[in-house]
Amino acid sequence: MSIQTVPVRLGDRTYDILIGSGLIARAGEEIASRLPRVRVAIVTDDNVARPHLAPLVESLEKAGVASTVITLPPGEKTKSFDALQKVVDGILAARLERGDAVIALGGGVIGDLAGFAAGIVRRGMRFVQMPTSLLAQVDSSVGGKTGINSAHGKNLVGVFHQPQLVLADIDVLDTLPEREFRAGYAEVAKYGLIDRPDFFAWLEANWREVFAGGPARTQAIAESCRAKADVVARDEFETGDRALLNLGHTFGHALEAATGYDSQRLVHGEGVAIGMALAHRFSSRLNLCSMDDALRVEAHLKAVGLPMKMSDIPGSLPDAERLLGYIAQDKKVSRGELTFILTRGIGQSFIAKNVPSSEVLSFLRENLPA
Repeated sequence: MSIQTVPVRLGDRTYDILIGSGLIARAGEEIASRLPRVRVAIVTDDNVARPHLAPLVESLEKAGVASTVITLPPGEKTKSFDALQKVVDGILAARLERGDAVIALGGGVIGDLAGFAAGIVRRGMRFVQMPTSLLAQVDSSVGGKTGINSAHGKNLVGVFHQPQLVLADIDVLDTLPEREFRAGYAEVAKYGLIDRPDFFAWLEANWREVFAGGPARTQAIAESCRAKADVVARDEFETGDRALLNLGHTFGHALEAATGYDSQRLVHGEGVAIGMALAHRFSSRLNLCSMDDALRVEAHLKAVGLPMKMSDIPGSLPDAERLLGYIAQDKKVSRGELTFILTRGIGQSFIAKNVPSSEVLSFLRENLPA
């Protein structure tokens, strides 16, 4: 199967996203050709290490790249200060230098954490993303956002630190649990809902083939990466357009915080799915888009097996006031004013500033399960 290359154009920091089959086996030659004489620290988790670590280490050895391995427990709770310290100490104990690199082999949690460590050790080391989940391949591995969670909310501590290379091996997606693949698909659908209505319509027609694997899956991942790369090239540090990538995330992050980041109840992509459905319903409530658009979004999310209402989350949720408190901690809040990504229809998202908290509160009350 051919490798697709999507460039992220950032001047002298431009880098490639490679998407295709067999990229873990090719990782050594791809990294050595771009980063000569580099040594690396591979950051991964126990679940990813079992099937994928040995082939990566073998590939690096063949290319003459020395590596050290730092393995962490899986799950959102690993995006913590404790885990960050373990990664930083592991990099320093291996005596890696500023010109050496950190490889993130894992999903979004490992990518965010390892990228943050790479951004702060020796004031910035080089960094390679090797995303092993669909969500990470189409979203978190691209664009240089790194960070960890705080008791106050998700991703509140971090830095922008771009990778030198992203290697998205589609073969690893065959080992993903179905729930995790579905959760990643929420971010794929998001790109259609932001500003690519034709892509959303394509997904409505072809999602079964995307789930089955093969050319449709590669096409969906490449189109998602192109969509994100375009936005990042325009607005690297999220001072404008890049905030559009947060469609569904303001509600979704609040729901993740409300469930205590308990992945049994809600994983990130599921929170985003519910958040996107809520963003369309909220837009309809504000007479920005039609209820038909909101229902179309909900129908597609439901068809692929994603949750799309707060009542789809198992267990009880806090009241509307507490949920609003989580929203108010979001990074997209500016001087206390709420900012949401709302929509005028499928593929017509926009940044809405100064959204009245009273409107959000009454909307949450209406949509919380009884």
